[in-house]
Amino acid sequence: MPSPALPSPCPLLPCPNLPRLCPLPGPCCPPLLAPPRPVLHRALPSPTSQNTPQGTGANGITPESPEEDRTNDLQPLEELGTTSPKLFSSGGGGDYVSGDEGGGGGGGGGETKQRPSLASTTASSPGTNKNPSLSMRMPAPPTSPPPPPQMQTPVAYPDMGNLGFNMGSVRGSNLTLAALAPVPQPRAVPVVQSPYAFQVPRKRINNPSDIEHFQQSEGGKTFLGFVAALSDSVKGKKLSDYCRQSPMVVSIGKILSEMSSWVDQLPPKQQPARYGNPTFREWQTWLEERGPSLIAQILPDSMKLGVMELFPYFADSFGNATRIDYGTGHEANFAAWLTCLARLGLVNEDDYQALVTHVFVQYLDLMRKLQTTYWLEPAGSHGVWGLDDYHFLPFIFGSAQLVDHRYMKPKSIHNPDILENFSHEFMYLGCVEFVKRVKKGALAEHSPMLDDISAVPSWSKVNSGMLKMYKAEVLEKVPIMQHFLFGSLIKW
Repeated sequence: MPSPALPSPCPLLPCPNLPRLCPLPGPCCPPLLAPPRPVLHRALPSPTSQNTPQGTGANGITPESPEEDRTNDLQPLEELGTTSPKLFSSGGGGDYVSGDEGGGGGGGGGETKQRPSLASTTASSPGTNKNPSLSMRMPAPPTSPPPPPQMQTPVAYPDMGNLGFNMGSVRGSNLTLAALAPVPQPRAVPVVQSPYAFQVPRKRINNPSDIEHFQQSEGGKTFLGFVAALSDSVKGKKLSDYCRQSPMVVSIGKILSEMSSWVDQLPPKQQPARYGNPTFREWQTWLEERGPSLIAQILPDSMKLGVMELFPYFADSFGNATRIDYGTGHEANFAAWLTCLARLGLVNEDDYQALVTHVFVQYLDLMRKLQTTYWLEPAGSHGVWGLDDYHFLPFIFGSAQLVDHRYMKPKSIHNPDILENFSHEFMYLGCVEFVKRVKKGALAEHSPMLDDISAVPSWSKVNSGMLKMYKAEVLEKVPIMQHFLFGSLIKW
């Protein structure tokens, strides 16, 4: 078709396009030539295509009539969608339009064609077009930027709390109220003056409100301050360093040594189950029978009646005979027993280092002997999310020993040579060595909390975090503290 004469000025003269497809329509064009839509794509089947005879398009226009107006069949790209190919029925003239197939007379038979891609529409050469009226320099649709990648929801691990460590590397380390709490500080233990009003201690904690009462009470503050004072007394000290041992400290050590000999006299019975050897109940029977006299030996005459209050703490420090288990609650009772001795003035601040490096170390050795001989069940353990299946306090005292150490850092626990050579000098390393010995596999698998804490840059942060964690995970948990005892020395 010859190009129409367009009045000047027109940059496309002589017009290379059909008039209705001119990319620069304006007032100079004939009025009957309406400007095309900005983006022309494919023809959608017309609702009247069912009544259209074969050989005609959707609007009744035959393929041989390219000049007829078919703009009603042209839909913008956003109306058709581009994310996935759609199927259109070509029966009755509902054919697709592309550069390769122009009007494409609608053949019958209900044949289904897949809508061609945009590349096949725009990349066709003019020489192969069957209908040049539909061949145009079709601008490529604007390509939208790819959607942002979907962020995968992180795995929800049990929340042990951001308790003073640099917990960026610790799994499941969401900021909790415990992280905002101040670090427990050492606190002087007030000494009880005579006359004494000893009484059999009993349990008081049954619900969270009781926990809150305990934390605010003078007895609760004294107990936590005593633990913090023990930790502070061994900062930078090795277990082999000299310290003063009072007669009371020596006497407590003898009691623990005698109780350790009971294990040798009561070998475990053969049984198919690994945990919970019933011989442990016999050992507990010996403790109930012989324990009161052992406690009476270390008390002065004016305090002999104190056996009724001191022995229940001591008896509950070595596990439960019925369940044949042991956990941090029993360990807390041993610390409470030491607190009662401090309340009576039998030990003072000068003895604190010896209480940790001698008394508590002997207690820890005895409990490990019981655990590996009778295989006590872990009581209330956090499983792989706890520091240890049984203990917590040695991690506090052990991290205090390593504060400001010149060479060993928290990551040194991964060095087997360091564990082998220094585990007998530092309780923290001894605890890690024991965990690796009784458990199989990598530390990150069976003790991920210990593994993550090893990324903390300094032992001082580990120690302060341990104290916060002890308060939050032991002293504020009803299942643990419901067995804690209160009497005249640790008042409710």
